[in-house]
Amino acid sequence: MAERFGVEVTKDVLVFSAAHFITFNGNICERLHGHNWRVAVEVDGPLDENHYVFDFIALRDRTRAITDRLDHRVLLPTTHPLISVLVEEEDQQVTARFEERRWSFPREDCILLPIANTTAELIARWIGLELLEALRGDGKPIPPVLRVKVEENFGQWAIWEQTQDDASSPT
Repeated sequence: MAERFGVEVTKDVLVFSAAHFITFNGNICERLHGHNWRVAVEVDGPLDENHYVFDFIALRDRTRAITDRLDHRVLLPTTHPLISVLVEEEDQQVTARFEERRWSFPREDCILLPIANTTAELIARWIGLELLEALRGDGKPIPPVLRVKVEENFGQWAIWEQTQDDASSPT
């Protein structure tokens, strides 16, 4: 039998409060609303020379830096086929439109995500890809398996996973 090792980090600091809306079933668009999102990150892989799969503190700190960027923001998708997001540089406003609906926010209150919809699933993916980029930037090894969980409501988790085989292909 082969052994497998993994670590998971989920802390009180890996949370963010943010507003969003999603579309579904074609032309249904939710009202703008918020959640107290929670994030957990798991890494599977072999033990290193320190007998670690991955350093808990490094994983926590890198994930926290990402969740802090989302905290107290409006999350807006920039690649949605039916939602247009326009940044008005002159007055530092962001305007989002869906059919006849329009929302306008101060630019500093928004985070523009390169995703198609602000679902928990795609937010988990975005966090995971940002984490991989941060680890590469730090010169840290890329784990064979990275799993990001995002809870948008108590007991409702979305999970994104990337394996090392997937890591070499563009996402």
